[in-house]
Amino acid sequence: MRIRKALPNEGQVILDLIRELAIYEKAEDQARASLEQVDKAFFCENPAVFCDLIEDDEGSIVGFAVWFLNYSTWSGTHGIYLEDLFVKPEYRGQGFGKAALVHLAKICIERGYHRFQWWVLDWNTPSIEFYKSLGAQLMDEWTVMRVSRDALTNLANLKIAKN
Repeated sequence: MRIRKALPNEGQVILDLIRELAIYEKAEDQARASLEQVDKAFFCENPAVFCDLIEDDEGSIVGFAVWFLNYSTWSGTHGIYLEDLFVKPEYRGQGFGKAALVHLAKICIERGYHRFQWWVLDWNTPSIEFYKSLGAQLMDEWTVMRVSRDALTNLANLKIAKN
């Protein structure tokens, strides 16, 4: 197996994997990214998001990891936030997901990052158990907050009162 950076001519591959992930997560209708957006995000001059493709021994792409840097004010270092890890169903249980996590953990260590984190859907018990077996901890004292769509527009348009 091999894990490598996605190449500029592989935007459609990334987009196809995004759609497969959305189907798996029962949210196909929410996956709206276009090829143009994928290409612009991953293959611009200074990307803020990265994609590593996972290949089997024959060179077939079996999954991907999409990640970006975050920052801890407490440790004073960056970390990796794993946005998506997806291995095609027929390739699960063969070590591809574990290899991707090891790959990203090594990047953290090599660069002096102190954190590697991600979210997992609460119904995804197999993944939760897999992550825990690797030493990941549930951060159940934290609640994820999100503002999007109309709520994001409304927040951006709020008038700030001067005191």
